[in-house]
Amino acid sequence: MKFRPSLLLIVLVLLVDQASKLYVKTHFQLFEDVEVLPWFRIVFIENEGMAWGTRLSDIIPFISQGKAKLVLTLFRITAVCGIALWLYSSIINHKSKLLVLSIAVIFAGALGNIIDSVFYGMIFSDSLGEVAQAFPEGGGYSTVFYGKVVDMLHFPIWSGRISESFPVIGGRYVSFFDPVFNVADMAITSGIFVLLIFNKKAFR
Repeated sequence: MKFRPSLLLIVLVLLVDQASKLYVKTHFQLFEDVEVLPWFRIVFIENEGMAWGTRLSDIIPFISQGKAKLVLTLFRITAVCGIALWLYSSIINHKSKLLVLSIAVIFAGALGNIIDSVFYGMIFSDSLGEVAQAFPEGGGYSTVFYGKVVDMLHFPIWSGRISESFPVIGGRYVSFFDPVFNVADMAITSGIFVLLIFNKKAFR
């Protein structure tokens, strides 16, 4: 597996991810919700923390939200550097194509979210109650390293109450699928999923 296919894949994922985020950021107000299909909606939210909107300050109560955000962003940058080294090592050591491609999409997704975390605070004005402007006169809504990750993809495929006869969760109201995510999240999840399912082929 050579560098060029991996680089092309990374660039493609980044372009789709950033294009979708830039469009939503410059055309939607925060929390705006548009139905595309009965099972697919565009819902603009911004994520300050980790997966599912969790904040580091929620886990470590003695750290301030600002410091937690900075630590999380720096951790993401460090993790992406580690993934980049893993990808480089896998290519030069002629590891399986499946492994290289999986690492490439994970790297692209992680890098896509880092771009938001590092730069979006400086580039855009706030989206609450208005559509954000790029490079506003008074500066962005935050500073470097304090940007928020843009999420917009929501697939409310099914919701309803589970039959009382069903064990454990019977009688509960269930909604599937609640999380709102972005293209970068899809890339990371897909890469990890492939490595878990096809691990014997990936790690020959």
